[in-house]
Amino acid sequence: MSKVVVVMPAYNAARTLARTWHAIPAGAVDEVLLVDDGSSDATLEEAARLPIRVIALPHNAGYGANQKVCYLEALRLAADVVVMLHPDGQYDPALIPELVGPVLSGEADMVLGSRMLVPGGARAGGMPRYRWVANRFLTTVENAVLGRSFSELHTGYRAYSAALLRRVHFLRNSNDFVFDSQMIAQAVAFGCRVGEVPIQTRYDSEASSTTMSANLRYGLATLWTMVRYSLHRRGLIHSQLFAAEPPRSRRGRRRR
Repeated sequence: MSKVVVVMPAYNAARTLARTWHAIPAGAVDEVLLVDDGSSDATLEEAARLPIRVIALPHNAGYGANQKVCYLEALRLAADVVVMLHPDGQYDPALIPELVGPVLSGEADMVLGSRMLVPGGARAGGMPRYRWVANRFLTTVENAVLGRSFSELHTGYRAYSAALLRRVHFLRNSNDFVFDSQMIAQAVAFGCRVGEVPIQTRYDSEASSTTMSANLRYGLATLWTMVRYSLHRRGLIHSQLFAAEPPRSRRGRRRR
């Protein structure tokens, strides 16, 4: 029997956490894990009222750092499939079975919930125009570099097989938002099967959101990740993100 664990990387999600948890379909998952990234609101108090596992980080470590803890703990819990569900209510928990299905059937190692598979769906769900434009631009660039044709590569709704999490070097990734882009590039670099399923967007005024400067940093970091990926594939650099093992120098030391 396969074990499905939902992980919630949380930051100031007190107002939306309970509603998100209650929307998870009965019987769809075996455990829910919340990792709180030093929230300044009542996220931990709200989480204590729910039948979920909670890890409280002692300080704000970053979105990527939060996910690292999520996945390490999910693997420790012997998860077969790990679903990342933001507790801010943007992504519909009712679609968890659709994300998990291709992983459980062995068709995919990673499944992305795409807001772009249904034409006009992202904008109809409230995605701001500037985010839509940025999303389409970055996805186009990434597809060109990765040699793929994904509809969207900037979704936070994802399912991973435990085998993928053990294989890719996610602990070497950024502690910031570009962690998500690095995970996709690593999945492609390691030959993992990546699928997509359509989802709907639900932007909530109560949900926490990133600043414009953070969005800009994320976009630039994503482009830099693509540069590193391309240079690595051409043998011009060695990136520990995309290589099975770092090369050794003549003295047997690993290059950094």
